Amino acid sequence: MFAIERVHGREILDSRGRPTVEVDVFTKAAMGRSSAPSGASTGSAEALEIRDKNDRYHGRGVRKAVNNVNTSIAVALRGLDVRRQRAIDEALLRLDPTKNKHVMGGNAITATSLACARCAANSMGISFYEFLDPHARKLPVPMFNVINGGKHSDSGLAIQEFMIVPRGVRKFSEALRAGSEIYEELGAILEKKYGAGARAVGDEGGYAPRVKTTRDALDAMEKAIKNSGYGKHVVLALDCAASSFYDEKKRTYLVDGKHMARDNLIGYYRELCKSYPIASIEDPLFEQDFGGFAYARKKLGKVLVVGDDLLTTNLTRLQHAVELGSVSALLMKVNQVGTLSEALDAAMFAKGNGLKVIVSHRSGETCDDSIADIAVGIGAELIKAGAPARGERLAKYNRLLRIEEKLGDRAMFLGASAF
Repeated sequence: MFAIERVHGREILDSRGRPTVEVDVFTKAAMGRSSAPSGASTGSAEALEIRDKNDRYHGRGVRKAVNNVNTSIAVALRGLDVRRQRAIDEALLRLDPTKNKHVMGGNAITATSLACARCAANSMGISFYEFLDPHARKLPVPMFNVINGGKHSDSGLAIQEFMIVPRGVRKFSEALRAGSEIYEELGAILEKKYGAGARAVGDEGGYAPRVKTTRDALDAMEKAIKNSGYGKHVVLALDCAASSFYDEKKRTYLVDGKHMARDNLIGYYRELCKSYPIASIEDPLFEQDFGGFAYARKKLGKVLVVGDDLLTTNLTRLQHAVELGSVSALLMKVNQVGTLSEALDAAMFAKGNGLKVIVSHRSGETCDDSIADIAVGIGAELIKAGAPARGERLAKYNRLLRIEEKLGDRAMFLGASAF
């Protein structure tokens, strides 16, 4: 009943209209399906997506990766017990033992690994989050990306994501309502000040207004929160993705039209945190500056310092960061490392060393809602899935609503304790 009978991959399109890999895994009992997301802002140590680089889709086709699924991967997994996730992922890693998964392709491996986990849950007649932990009941706090900058839009803002975090409400469903209401109010505020074009959105569904400075964006967000009646129930968070505005030769960062050395940039973040209720800053510095992250963490006090490009969900990089005290939270993305098991190992190591875990989507997404179940299954404190708008983002948030409903009185929304 649980032996893998067939593995089939195909090319589909993601939220940016670009190809990605989708995989179906079959047993006698059930089928599981998953797909690989794709990031615009990527860390240099991430698993590599295989792209065809021919005349299809401007070179972004994934037929080579799909072929790897339908040949080498399908043969290697046939007959394995679908419930043995680690054995499955080890089989995938034997096919591709490279650090960056360039033989089979990180996109092929991620879609297959997640599809196997989903097939296991379906074959057992349980939810995906229950497959990860049958006693799971914690709902993460959502971090809604409501203004897109950096590589996610052409707004002109250096900082990539401006997020609202409803941590002071009682339930996940109330947090989603708060996010939706604030997002709509923010759109009205931006349109009134910058014109109808301010409602244009970036890759993750956040608005992309042509605002001049970081403070302009934060001021608009604070006004939207206040006008929506949420006051101190909602805090702010930033994903700087600082590698995207770092000049390696000059060793300076370009923010709001100013070139800043590392210490000056950290001072700039400190000033922002004094002026606004910022609870989390992701990737505040260049992705190789482990020591700088540790210094920033010391200077920023209680503000979460989150590692994304710095860590790439990579256990070795995470271990180095823990040794130096570089971060207080891990951003977990399965496709950064390849297999579900590798990502879970990183999350468990982070939790074992007192770090928070934020399960995250990518800028190029599908309607696959796996990260919602993963967040609940591992008891992640927070989740990032973009703005509370657009189908591929809402798929994750709506899945969490259904999980909350299924758990009923057992559901535990982490709220302020997530920080």
